[in-house]
Amino acid sequence: MSINVLILCTHNSARSVLSEGMLNHLAQQYGKNIKAFSAGSAPSGRVNPYALQALASIGIDTSQYTSKSWDVFTEADAPKIDIVITVCDSAAAEQCPYWPGSPVKTHWGYPDPSNELEENKPRAFELTRQAIGFKMMQLIQLPLDTMNTADLNAALANIARS
Repeated sequence: MSINVLILCTHNSARSVLSEGMLNHLAQQYGKNIKAFSAGSAPSGRVNPYALQALASIGIDTSQYTSKSWDVFTEADAPKIDIVITVCDSAAAEQCPYWPGSPVKTHWGYPDPSNELEENKPRAFELTRQAIGFKMMQLIQLPLDTMNTADLNAALANIARS
């Protein structure tokens, strides 16, 4: 059974997309049955080109990435979400929709690389991608198939502090 992870950010254009890309990349690389998705509460309608560049720089195909609403994941045909991770403070503070199945929720905040000066953005996005990759690597090492909710909550909280 696949573990589905939904990563949320307000605009679904940078940090959540970087997170989706890194988690799917690492899960595939290490043979883990984890599938990441990303969405936003107020999607911008476009993925930040610096996010795409940071993912492409390590060989991730970014052709299918889009900025979409979290409403997509509340529809009847949406995948069952097991874990919800917010990656920006504004999304963490928002009232999330009801997710069927009551997934485990956690917040892993990252500074917004989009706020950097234009000449610093490539480096800021790359550093954010690396920071996200560090946490996603810890996530894929968890025995997700056998963890109960309390243990998963504790493990995700530990990762948040790392």
